Amino acid sequence: MSPDPASPELTSTKGSGRDPWEDHAAWWQESFTDGADAEYTDQILPMIAERLPATGVMGDIGCGEGQVARLAAERGLTVVGVDPAWAQVTEATRRGGGRYVQGSATSLPIATGSLDVTVACLVFEHIDDLDGAIAEVARVTRPGGRFLFLLNHPLLQTPGSGWIDDQVLDPPEQYWRIGEYLQEADTMEEVESGVFVRFLHRPLGRYLNSLRQAGFVLDEFVEPAPPPGFLARAEEYEAASSIPRLLLLRLLRA
Repeated sequence: MSPDPASPELTSTKGSGRDPWEDHAAWWQESFTDGADAEYTDQILPMIAERLPATGVMGDIGCGEGQVARLAAERGLTVVGVDPAWAQVTEATRRGGGRYVQGSATSLPIATGSLDVTVACLVFEHIDDLDGAIAEVARVTRPGGRFLFLLNHPLLQTPGSGWIDDQVLDPPEQYWRIGEYLQEADTMEEVESGVFVRFLHRPLGRYLNSLRQAGFVLDEFVEPAPPPGFLARAEEYEAASSIPRLLLLRLLRA
């Protein structure tokens, strides 16, 4: 039996510092949850659901308002979600599906070896201390447990990447331009009018080596094509339908 994640080590306090996602919580909750975003409903959530164990304890790192946690709870797992933003933890608690606590990915308020599966969905692009956060995931995941790690594709979604329709050439050419992949980058992107989100780009090898050093073994590597619901949003998405936006790694804790 897995250790109880709700041990005295599992605590939550309203943080003294303000996380930038406090300011983005309402935008995220309105734009990406409860069926509002086709990429989540058509691809991300089904991919996670397919890889969850039938029973056990799951940790959702960077849980936001809890849509991944609720998915796991509906399938019978005991769930604890952790997020640095109090506004997200509060909303997740209101919506239900698990126990939610405020905390940092580099100092998880979860008992050592208590999780059968740990999920981090589009979170590590916003974490400064990559090695510290992965070491914490390794600490809380039991030996033999699994880690579902979803990222914006580190190669094909590098800052500066995008679909190019070059009408200057004769004949015209269309292609996907890749930005400065090997250069780690810290960028602030306007994802919607007035909403600025910080992204940290790292080459894929940087992630894989950190995971290996923490004791994870790669079990599955998935580069899914964008789902139809996402491509239907705009003509330019259809043009880049062969370019994956996401990367999913399924890893085992050695």
